[in-house]
Amino acid sequence: MSVAAALLVRGYEVVIGLETHAQLSTRSKAFSGASTAFGAAPNTQACAVDLALPGSLPVLNGAAVERAIRFGLAVGAKVAPLSIFARKNYFYPDLPKGYQISQYETPVVQGGSVSFLLAGSRRTVNLTRAHLEEDAGKSLHEDYHGFTGIDLNRAGTPLLEIVTEPDMRSAAEAVEYAKALHALVMWLDICDGNMQEGSFRCDANVSVRRPGSPFGTRREVKNLNSFRFMQQAIDFEVDWQIDRLEDGLTIEQATVLFDPDSGETRSMRTKEDAHDYRYFPDPDLPPLVIEPQWIERVRAAMPELPGSMAERFQREDGLPAEDAAMMTQSLAFARYYEAVRDACRQPKLAANWLMGEVSRRLNAESRGIDAVPVKAPTLGRLIGRVTDDTLSAASAKAVLSALWDSGLDDVDAVIEARGLKQLNDTGALDQIIDTVLGANPKSIEEYRAGKDKAFNALVGQVMKASHGKANPAQVNDLLKKKLAR
Repeated sequence: MSVAAALLVRGYEVVIGLETHAQLSTRSKAFSGASTAFGAAPNTQACAVDLALPGSLPVLNGAAVERAIRFGLAVGAKVAPLSIFARKNYFYPDLPKGYQISQYETPVVQGGSVSFLLAGSRRTVNLTRAHLEEDAGKSLHEDYHGFTGIDLNRAGTPLLEIVTEPDMRSAAEAVEYAKALHALVMWLDICDGNMQEGSFRCDANVSVRRPGSPFGTRREVKNLNSFRFMQQAIDFEVDWQIDRLEDGLTIEQATVLFDPDSGETRSMRTKEDAHDYRYFPDPDLPPLVIEPQWIERVRAAMPELPGSMAERFQREDGLPAEDAAMMTQSLAFARYYEAVRDACRQPKLAANWLMGEVSRRLNAESRGIDAVPVKAPTLGRLIGRVTDDTLSAASAKAVLSALWDSGLDDVDAVIEARGLKQLNDTGALDQIIDTVLGANPKSIEEYRAGKDKAFNALVGQVMKASHGKANPAQVNDLLKKKLAR
């Protein structure tokens, strides 16, 4: 269970479990050689196996298995030496076989956990399993003159379905878990994480109960493809269930959809149980056997995991836990941080710049760290010019803007061209300060009367007179000495 104390909503405890479908980053499908590329014209990437034509037989994609192994190792799970593929039987227009190849009683990944920070506290969500399966096609309801179109390009696309225990106790916790899982599968390079294209989508099982009571009846909110929608959907569903119970009504197990326009969930169908799908071992697929040597090959090729990297940043770089978590939000972000840190030899300053100015600009431009226009060594040199007193913090931001917009990487050339070098000459500062003090006798009187704001006003006047080039630390020191006379 999560280590978090249960949060009550109107006297009820919220219970949440998530099922996440991560599309695996293979070039071909789970059981055929058809392409998994996104965006092709409808039904141009569905072969005989995907369409279940008579005589076609599935063949398991080894690259999909390797990605499942990678995930299992990353979450500390057991990678099953033998797992079974099963047929999950249901009838829907976009499921051409009339069943989905999945895993039921014996999944490839068993157990494991995912940890993350929530409001400064470490939380852990336990996993039940992660199993391999194929995706269905897609029903298209728009622009078909009242008809429904079926696109089978996605049919057979390899998925890893990751199922948690009912460990989460708030929508916020569920969202943070989903974000951590999203970051992990991209870090491992097993899924591109593109939620708009359906590569990473979550189903939330939500129920409420009085504290200490048995679990309530759950309703499953399907296909949540954004973290914002997940928060809204769970919050609405919790209120809906509590309202119903408070009115003396019962909750019926059901599958529901979230409508982003109304902010409400609506029932799609009564929820099936496992026996409704009539699972049985797929006779066309032998058991999946994973030898220890295969697991060790995958382990040897894995990158350092975000949790251990964050711990290293805390231990070796002295970063606080929250900063270390930010630096490991993605592998690309971590690599950029390390390059900046190595260039400036100031880990905390490097982290501050990445969390501050760099992230602010990336967010404003809807870019990821892989598209940052300033090279890491260049940013490191810029930070170095702050630490050696060449630049003030304000001037450094101006230099960053010039580097960001121009694509230049010569920090010193930008400083010289824009005249931003910090004024550290004591004699020149003395003259500026004397001029400011002579023009502001009232502020001097107020400062000596104990008003700190007057001192800040004098500092501001000196900085203005120096066109922002004065070294603030020197200004403070010299001012205090002069005012103490």
